[in-house]
Amino acid sequence: MKIRKACNLKRLYHDTIRDIKENTPDLAFIRSVCAGRIDDVVSMFREKKLFWNEPPVVDTPYGRFEGLDEIRSFTEGFISRFNATSAEVEPVYQTISGGRIALEVVISFVVDEEIEEVPMFVVVDLRTPKLLEEVRIYCHYSFVPDLTPYRKPIFQPAHYEMGDPGLLTGAMRSYYEALHQAPYCNAERIHKSFASDCIVGGYEPWGSAIKTREEMSSDAHNFGHHLSTYIPACVGMRYETIIDDGRTCVIEWVHIVSKQGQKERNRIAMSGISAYTRNDDGYLCAVRICDYAGHESEIDWTKTPVTKEEAYSINLIDEFPKGCGMKPQIDD
Repeated sequence: MKIRKACNLKRLYHDTIRDIKENTPDLAFIRSVCAGRIDDVVSMFREKKLFWNEPPVVDTPYGRFEGLDEIRSFTEGFISRFNATSAEVEPVYQTISGGRIALEVVISFVVDEEIEEVPMFVVVDLRTPKLLEEVRIYCHYSFVPDLTPYRKPIFQPAHYEMGDPGLLTGAMRSYYEALHQAPYCNAERIHKSFASDCIVGGYEPWGSAIKTREEMSSDAHNFGHHLSTYIPACVGMRYETIIDDGRTCVIEWVHIVSKQGQKERNRIAMSGISAYTRNDDGYLCAVRICDYAGHESEIDWTKTPVTKEEAYSINLIDEFPKGCGMKPQIDD
């Protein structure tokens, strides 16, 4: 069958290490969803979360589904939401740690007898080794028909500061210390966290499918310098979950936006996710980010779960306090 839309995720990382455990609830969930096994999906949840008087949740780019009835509705409508008649799942990465699993997949939707490949993160919070409490799905908005580029923050931050880098280790800690170095991130130190052939990308719907090592290195170098134009003075990433198996670290985060960031760059607080893979020498060999940054001007506010005014008020601060972010580091 002809591929109408091919994604970059599996092509960019076709020769990297993959360790997929097949008998896990994350794969069982998304495979059952794509196969239309509605009862199997619903049976993976209970009426309430184990330690909270709250319903189980499936949070998607196009809506939040709470409780068993809504999870059933989500499953029934998943394939049609992509204008497809069927779908198959190909796992690419799986990161298991701390009661959560982050699964990175390519879902091949059949649309008008052609294949449209969509890369997705599927993050599950475990209730037991086989049961789920919550699922959060991420993909670029452009892969979902008629979806506007706004993702209301899933998590409510405990405070409006960037995450403590001490929660991370090695290259990840170095990267985030450099990223949140006030007043603007240290691009050269970010670059020093990368391997020489680090790959940047995989979830965006553009770019060439296969890149040379020189292009990869250039991407990584330019990536850091791009971030240094606005982070953290304008916007910071506060990580809300960390799933790290020692090789790959997956971080779910929400934006904290300053008035400077809102005025100068039209930034709005949204939810996003990133995956960072280390090589055998401890350097980052891959950075995969899924968010809608830079598309704020395209938002259709008639299609969002909150008003424009409310969206612009979420996680907004006057400015990042002087104690927020990392102090400049003088390299040896």
